[in-house]
Amino acid sequence: MLDFLTTSPGHAKFKTADLAVPVCENAEIHDDPGIRELAAKALAIDGFKGEKQQQVVLFDLLGGKVRRCWFMGLGPVEKIDAETLRVFAGRAVREAAAAKRQGTALAVPLAAALPVVPAAKVQALAEGAYLGNHQFNKYKEKPKTQPLETLQLLVPPATAKKHRPLLQRTEAVCHGTTLAREWVSTPANDKLPSDLAQIFAATARAAQLKVRVLDEQQLKRQKFNTLLAVAAGSDNPPRLVEMTYAPPKADKTIVLVGKGITFDTGGVNIKPSAGLDTMKGDMAGAAAVTGAMAAMATLKPKHRIIGLTPLVENMVSGRATRPGDIVTTYAGKTVEIGNTDAEGRLILADTLAYAIKKHKPDMLIDLATLTGACVVALGEKLAGLFSPDDTLAETILAAGRATHERCWRLPLPEDYKELMKSDLADLNNMSSSRYGGAITAALFLSEFTGDTPWAHIDIAGPAFQKKSTDYCGPGGTGFGVRLLCHLVEVC
Repeated sequence: MLDFLTTSPGHAKFKTADLAVPVCENAEIHDDPGIRELAAKALAIDGFKGEKQQQVVLFDLLGGKVRRCWFMGLGPVEKIDAETLRVFAGRAVREAAAAKRQGTALAVPLAAALPVVPAAKVQALAEGAYLGNHQFNKYKEKPKTQPLETLQLLVPPATAKKHRPLLQRTEAVCHGTTLAREWVSTPANDKLPSDLAQIFAATARAAQLKVRVLDEQQLKRQKFNTLLAVAAGSDNPPRLVEMTYAPPKADKTIVLVGKGITFDTGGVNIKPSAGLDTMKGDMAGAAAVTGAMAAMATLKPKHRIIGLTPLVENMVSGRATRPGDIVTTYAGKTVEIGNTDAEGRLILADTLAYAIKKHKPDMLIDLATLTGACVVALGEKLAGLFSPDDTLAETILAAGRATHERCWRLPLPEDYKELMKSDLADLNNMSSSRYGGAITAALFLSEFTGDTPWAHIDIAGPAFQKKSTDYCGPGGTGFGVRLLCHLVEVC
């Protein structure tokens, strides 16, 4: 779907039905004379100055070579970064789709005045275009718009040749992101744990990964007792999907764990009705891990990468786990169930302990829509990052800045562990305080990670959105896929 267009607008054979051109308010950011001519025509229009998100559409330009040309202002050159270009590309694609176009070309601003290296320009525009083109229309008989059939980046031939591998890498990562979006947005009746396990397994096998799926009986034999305690109230049995990318002579092992609650009623501590419909998205961590794993065959990192996704429904029935019940974890520690709606940490506890025992990772990262408290603390656009390892934490923060899947590091104060004590068991899954819920949840997980370099990323805020943004429609956002892919490449 993504490709380069290498014929210059000045060439006699250049022709496109739809072209999008970014314009800066205080600098010339294009080095192609034809694109400069087009930008000058837009800037000559009264009121259009290239200010941030200003836009104008012109028709039949360059002697009819360009049927429709959409211009958007990026603002002052000193404030333009990769995210500015992603936003431009996403909006351009959405505008073209709304105009019923079959495809669009995006002019890549390659002039040295723009303070972003060429590779980052190409990648950001490719990401914004691909992700902005995704639409979740699976359940609509007559969608208002359709995705574009073609997306092209207008660059010189030498630039296309140099960055074609980057374009392929970007397309693979963005494909993983849109897969994650689709899985999160899919209603719970179409993604029972067994169904989602089959989908994840098929996706991983198609990406040439080794796959193992543990069913309920295997989980019982291996004593995933806290995971099974969460699943106890559902008629739909749990699964654990294990995906492995193993290159020859791998230098280290990285394990990625994603929380996969396919629907979360809260259990006996049932949730209020407000917002309950979005609990189909409580498996966004598992979706992100699987989406990232799907890209590994293209990325070809030098490390051994393992993805683990525990998949469980948290429902209410006569078999459901009760507050006050005590369960022995995979690691051997006992947990008193203080609240059945603090279920994500229970399935993660068993999975983290399993990951360490079986794979002995050099690095362990979990993603989870774990706490509403994290959303209260950081809002809906930032993920909470917890890690006792400063080097790992800074690497993740840097990856978040590079991908705009932003994380904010929160503390793991030792004395807060007192809040997770139980009079009857080793731990309580619920804090004795109503405050600092994201912190105490992370501290609970830390009890099962030992000395392994570990980070927990709470994506409860950015994993799901009600309204469209510049390059993401309503529903699942796929947050975490690009972050993880960047991370495994730089570690």
